Amino acid sequence: MTHSANYTQKPRRAHRGPARRIGRTLALVLPVMLVLSGTLAVTSVNWSGNSSESMLTASADNLSKPAKSRAPQDILRDRLLMELQEKNPGIALTHLQQEVNRHPSLARHCVAIARALGRAAVQAYGPSRAQSYARPVCDTSFASGVAAFQNG
Repeated sequence: MTHSANYTQKPRRAHRGPARRIGRTLALVLPVMLVLSGTLAVTSVNWSGNSSESMLTASADNLSKPAKSRAPQDILRDRLLMELQEKNPGIALTHLQQEVNRHPSLARHCVAIARALGRAAVQAYGPSRAQSYARPVCDTSFASGVAAFQNG
């Protein structure tokens, strides 16, 4: 059996997959990104030597002041007011009661939150429709918020 050493057909090239395309893309894009980022870095440096105008100094000053954190009752009130607008006051009142049951420390803020919900309900739905959502959450504070906004 004789085998021919002359193979006349050229071997097929392997399929060029996504890795080769990604490599070519990076080869073109990476130098451009490096030049742009270097240019931006050079332009943001304060070359005048006056440290009072430095961007780094300005950002370091902000770090010394802690961010003001919001109280849990403020976060809850804002969330419930948003819920009142998106859904209805009944759902917001139900969630208020659930949160007060889950976190008893919020109970002392329940009256103020329910009144705020009552005022917002009057603005969104009108006095008579807002009153129809009233329920005994936080000693009927929602109803008093509706009434106060109606009269005030």
